Amino acid sequence: MSRAIPCTLIRGGTSKGAFFVAGDLPEAAAERDALLLRIMGSPDPRQIDGIGGADPLTSKVAVVSRSDRPGVDIDYLFLQVFVDQAIVTDRQNCGNILAGVAQFAMEKGLARASGDRTELTVYMVNSGQVAEVAVETPGGEVTYEGDACIDGVPGTAAPVLQNFPEAAGSTCGALLPTGRSVDSFDGVEATCIDNGMPVVVLPAAAFGIRGYESREELDANGPLKEKLESIRLQAGPRMNLGDVREKTVPKMTLVAPPGQGGAISSRTFIPHRCHASIGVLGALSVATACMLADGPAARLSRLPAVTEAIDITVPVEHPAGQTGVVMRVRRADGGIIVKRAGILRTARKLFEGVVFG
Repeated sequence: MSRAIPCTLIRGGTSKGAFFVAGDLPEAAAERDALLLRIMGSPDPRQIDGIGGADPLTSKVAVVSRSDRPGVDIDYLFLQVFVDQAIVTDRQNCGNILAGVAQFAMEKGLARASGDRTELTVYMVNSGQVAEVAVETPGGEVTYEGDACIDGVPGTAAPVLQNFPEAAGSTCGALLPTGRSVDSFDGVEATCIDNGMPVVVLPAAAFGIRGYESREELDANGPLKEKLESIRLQAGPRMNLGDVREKTVPKMTLVAPPGQGGAISSRTFIPHRCHASIGVLGALSVATACMLADGPAARLSRLPAVTEAIDITVPVEHPAGQTGVVMRVRRADGGIIVKRAGILRTARKLFEGVVFG
């Protein structure tokens, strides 16, 4: 007989995921993952027998619990459920799904609102880093209604402000895990970077494309995807990620000069399908790559010069518009140090009830 599990579906940023209180899922990872595969309907390209949306961006899970860590309010585990493979992975964070974690936690009694605006510290279990998330709570109540808008999502909603004070090297152990700002794979220059998300940044022109193609055009380009996967498999070990054949990191981002008034144009593969926009933490990594003087992103980007500690906004263009990354950076020893990085997201609760696994 199917088991009924309390579940909330939330659109977080430009993604959508199933949110669970940790205690409502099996404690053993293998049993939990098998249940989530049934819930999402994987493996199946349509996910017809589950609540997944047949896309990596809508086949996501947040597992949330009250934290017992000093100075931390909430623990958040992100799980990516593959669409057409029986794989559930915890090897990456998701900043878009993070946009719904604070509201979910307060509605489930895992945290308390404090006045008209509440800031919670969230421990991201995947990488062991802490994020600071501020949400609107007028009269001490969670709201999803507001005037903030983000590219890739229709309409407006309440703003969710996310700051990542300790994102650098969160997965790979260093901002530049290979120790260099420029590496070469199959004759193509690349920057391997981890400022919250492991990303390989590559010039689109090196693959014979402009970098402004639609998601559908790029997904249909088999030779391009084969070349990207060859580089990804080489980059994984160099980035301290080991064999990445069955992992969703590193992400592969093709960059080109900005075409919409931003700082850089991007097309990201996650890792085998082109992203409809760009992930929050992926945008942080790409924006940081733009400030590495020797890297391909810096040569293609349009940014003000950084000579001392400043706050700088880096609009990263993507297929759905732009994602603005606000960073506090300073030059040091011929490179840069990222002191703080933040981003604006929104979220909306879509349904709440029980799901059957």
